[in-house]
Amino acid sequence: MLLDLERFYQACNPSRPIIIGNASDRRYYIDFAAVRGGKIIEALQRTIAKISPDVPTCQLFTGHLGCGKSTELLRLKAELEVQQFHVVYFESTHVLEMADVDVTDILLAIAGQVSQSLEAMKIRLKPTYFTKLFGELVDFLQTPIDLAVEAELSVGIGKITAKTKESPQLRRRLRDYLEPRTANILQSINQELLERANKELKTRGKKGLVVIVDNLDRVAIRPLPSGRSQFFLVFA
Repeated sequence: MLLDLERFYQACNPSRPIIIGNASDRRYYIDFAAVRGGKIIEALQRTIAKISPDVPTCQLFTGHLGCGKSTELLRLKAELEVQQFHVVYFESTHVLEMADVDVTDILLAIAGQVSQSLEAMKIRLKPTYFTKLFGELVDFLQTPIDLAVEAELSVGIGKITAKTKESPQLRRRLRDYLEPRTANILQSINQELLERANKELKTRGKKGLVVIVDNLDRVAIRPLPSGRSQFFLVFA
């Protein structure tokens, strides 16, 4: 049997995670639980699906660069979907400026990705807090952003983040405005978006909503005036 070198190199590419949901990828998967000290993904899945299916949990999955975190998280996604959970998975490196990330950036990214996924299922949630916040932001930033009242949440967040990506100065102004409102933003995401989405998904036969945010370990180490690092604010 001849070795297809091109296919072999693609399969061994360390920067590309194995997508367990794809049959062509699944055969390349190797279970390293024996050398990792336990079945970590099984433990995460058990907490979500068995121990606390109706009470929100927050779990942190860490490991050094290239050890297979993304592959394992994609396996978790595939296995939870088999159990009828609606899983929103996204790589933070695709939606955030990792060299310049703030907590509010992450919160907006989560809200945007979740709402976009739900809108694809014709589930349209409009948190009243975000509707009010968008109106305030247009006035505060004093820059033309077309945010129609009937616009989807993901569209509104997308337009604001796209506009601030064009200008570091505008991005700083946005953060200065949002930082004192972090607690309110978090409360709105939890209560007006995630909780309502969870209930709506259950009426459609799903067991619940799971959000997986990958690659947050790639946040740039940026010292803050307080002396703490950006890592502390994100993961503390």
